[in-house]
Amino acid sequence: MFALVIGAVRARAAQVLTILVLATLASAVAVAGPWFAWASAGRAAEADLAAAGAAERVVSAVLDVNTQGEPAAALDVLGGRVRGALPVPLSEPAAGLSVLLSVEQGPIRVAYREGFCEHVRLDGPCPSAPGEAAISEETARRLGVGPGASLEMRSSLVSGTVTVKVVARYGRLDPDGTYWTDETYRGTTGFDPVFVPVGTFRAQPLWGANLTYDAVLPDDVLRNDRNLFAELTAADGRLGVDQVRLATGARGLLETIDRDRSTVLRGVLTSAVQLIVLTWFAIGLAGRYTSGARRSDAALLKLRGVSRSGTLRLAWGQHLVPLALGVLLGGPAGFLLARVLSGTAPEGGDRTAALVWSGVAAGAVLLGGLAVLAVVETVLLGKPVATLLRPAGSGGSPWWPALADVLLLAIAAAALVQAGSGGAVVGVDAAAPALAALAVGLLAARLLGRVAARTGRVALRAGRLRLGLSAVQLSRSAGVERVFALLVVGVALFLTAAGGQWAERQARAARSTADLGAVRVLTVSETNRTALIDAVRRADPSGREAMAAVLSRDGVQRILEVDATRLAAVAAWRPEYGPVTMLPTATAAASLPDLPAVTGDRLTVRFRRDGPEEVALTLSLRHEATGTPVTVSFGVLGAGEGTATAPVAGCTGAPGCRIVNWTMTSPPDEQGRTGPPPEGAAVSIRELTQDGPEPTVLDRATLGDITRWRPGTAGAALDVATTGGALRLVTDRNGSGLPHLGAEVWVAGTRGPLPVVLAGAEPEAWRYTDALLETYGEPVPVQVTGTVRALPVVGRSGVLVDLDVTRRLAATTDPGGEFQVWLAPGARPGLAGALVAAGLTVGTDTTATGRQDRLGGQGPAAVVRFALLAGVAAMLLAAATVATAITAERRSLGEQLRALRRQGLPARVATAAGYAGPAALIVAGVLTGMVATLVSVALTGSAVPPFTDGWRVLATPPPLPLGVLAPSALGCLALLGLVGWLALRSMIRELHR
Repeated sequence: MFALVIGAVRARAAQVLTILVLATLASAVAVAGPWFAWASAGRAAEADLAAAGAAERVVSAVLDVNTQGEPAAALDVLGGRVRGALPVPLSEPAAGLSVLLSVEQGPIRVAYREGFCEHVRLDGPCPSAPGEAAISEETARRLGVGPGASLEMRSSLVSGTVTVKVVARYGRLDPDGTYWTDETYRGTTGFDPVFVPVGTFRAQPLWGANLTYDAVLPDDVLRNDRNLFAELTAADGRLGVDQVRLATGARGLLETIDRDRSTVLRGVLTSAVQLIVLTWFAIGLAGRYTSGARRSDAALLKLRGVSRSGTLRLAWGQHLVPLALGVLLGGPAGFLLARVLSGTAPEGGDRTAALVWSGVAAGAVLLGGLAVLAVVETVLLGKPVATLLRPAGSGGSPWWPALADVLLLAIAAAALVQAGSGGAVVGVDAAAPALAALAVGLLAARLLGRVAARTGRVALRAGRLRLGLSAVQLSRSAGVERVFALLVVGVALFLTAAGGQWAERQARAARSTADLGAVRVLTVSETNRTALIDAVRRADPSGREAMAAVLSRDGVQRILEVDATRLAAVAAWRPEYGPVTMLPTATAAASLPDLPAVTGDRLTVRFRRDGPEEVALTLSLRHEATGTPVTVSFGVLGAGEGTATAPVAGCTGAPGCRIVNWTMTSPPDEQGRTGPPPEGAAVSIRELTQDGPEPTVLDRATLGDITRWRPGTAGAALDVATTGGALRLVTDRNGSGLPHLGAEVWVAGTRGPLPVVLAGAEPEAWRYTDALLETYGEPVPVQVTGTVRALPVVGRSGVLVDLDVTRRLAATTDPGGEFQVWLAPGARPGLAGALVAAGLTVGTDTTATGRQDRLGGQGPAAVVRFALLAGVAAMLLAAATVATAITAERRSLGEQLRALRRQGLPARVATAAGYAGPAALIVAGVLTGMVATLVSVALTGSAVPPFTDGWRVLATPPPLPLGVLAPSALGCLALLGLVGWLALRSMIRELHR
């Protein structure tokens, strides 16, 4: 039997080669699928970890405790409890403790943290002895305290003060790193913390401390521990018994990694299964088309009395050789292909799973192909000897192909309905494009056969030989409908995958700039809004390369503050954001000219105080370059007309300080504390002058312009009036019975409310009250000058506002936020260095290209890449099947055309007829494949999976633009045309002899 099989293989090299090519191609992609899937899942996890914020990788334990003067022991106890309760290894642990104190200017936190000096830049020695301290450069400016000075802080919980000696100023080296994720040590209370050695906390006012223990979850734990969050939750319960609170931002990261993994495995394996099924179909067609050469062998074996099982074993053995050899050749090629496509290999348990499933895929190609060919051979051997001796294609049952079509159409329709309803079985939604193409292909194949038969009869009767012969040939070809359906599915899969690849790239590029706002973004730490905008303008005086931006939050709404004058030149603007001039135009129309700057060292105010109650008057300033707040106190004003003079510290020379607000309060008590102004108090400010070359700061025209001033919006505000060239502040009797809370009159930066551009729906709070932004200390009225679908960075919910206006709103403290510098395309290479030279501390440097590459490592991009590979393989399978069909029909067609040539048919007509049938099949198949692709996209939606984190700020690009569909279809047509020409070339040469 073995010798007979080998002989049959040698005798039918063309048939064997056909099966070998199909098996090799299919097994290569099928084996590559699992290996690529698990490798890409690991790569996606790496991409998710790289894109994650530092806070998502840290676990923190917090405990409020009285240390009884033993802070180091309390830290050791907390660290031991956390390490004992957590079942996973931790890295980079950092214990610390802090106490919230206060200085005259506001609250401040004194803190100790392990490893502090290794994570900061110091301009002096590292604090080591109790009572020594390091303060930030920003805090040093605001408090006017430098190295060598003493800083006294008061405790509000116990009676006492804490005095430390400042030995150094610090700046964070890695402000965006995991060490600084704990907000306790970032200065969210107004001032940056004052860092001291742990021994300082032996002082009694520091016994009631907040203890923390922060550690980083290692990447291999986050990537591989599927039960990590449940373990952390259980550890939180265990630690809660000891009043220890455990917190982590890792939950979102773990969910993203799991979603990415599921997306990759499901999408890639679904594409691989689709291709394997398509391969079985192609192998079955190849077996049917090559059965003509085996019909005589089967008849001869029957005549010699060989049993049916023996005949089947012989026929089956002929197929086993090319199938097994194809799997052996395709397997290693698949591993190599997956490695090239994914750029990595699975690790650990994923490697074992990938090997197992790759073996299953290879076995599916081999065993499935054998099963399909066994069915073909069984049908062939079941025929009588007389039928086997007749030419192939004669006879046959007309009902079972129709029944198979009906069943396939029913399956496709059911799957499409499920996919469209959102309740599809796992994998069905990913297979929906192929199922839609199958349905269109089957219907079009039936229509093609009938149209070809009718066209052939009509054309021959009309004497149109070329058209008639071509149509008759197409209609009478055995199995042409199956070949056509396979061709349509192959073309549709390739076109869908090509369009999906293009759309996915466009979606990643669009999201990268939408997330960042520009092609390159630098994060900045240890600064404020005024210092940021001043440094950027000094580093880029042209205004075309860099722009200051701040991302902040107002409740549930995010606020993007940008330097509106540079927005059009720097930002990566999209049509979804509306006109790029919307905010700059509205801000320019509403803005007021700047008031004169305070550049002297002494101010004098001329005033009139009415009413019996004494009041104190304070002027708040902010330095125009550093943003340092400056408070000028004129003390208690006397009754009637008068003047008051006060010194000014830190505003001498250009650019000086800008005026922020006037504050009217009650006189200070014995402890220096002030309160709301008394009812009935009234002060008229007539003039403000300074020492220096430009003495007049506020004259009658400015003070008497009501558009220059606005009352506060918190509590019962001061009444503001401008009469007789003076600014009049009055606390009237409002009849509420409540104390008069409003004490400030602010410089109005704009005529009317602050202009903003709103993305998405109006916030719920704005529907029932005034539209206010409460981020800047004093609630600020806003006016929506434009509503758009989305905005950069903040997405579909947030506002865009001018940073140059918002920096003027805060009086004593900067509200903080995420400080950034956006760089324009083509910005000079040394611009980042210029920003550092201008005084900024640059943290991360993110580019849109780098972000796009990181997104390319996540699950959706991997699915699309493999889908394109499967689409190419499907197209090659279709081309091989078409070549097999043409080759199988070539002998019969050649004999018919040569007979017609002997009867006088011109050579050119015979040549045209020989080419026309296959050409019509190919052209019709490609066109129908295009239609099937459009139908499948219309029925099932985009072939591009959504981003793993559910990001949907911008609409997904259309997966089938004409610029992608047309070239891809032409490529299919060229490939199939080449295959058809090669298959027919020998026959055409014979027709010209």
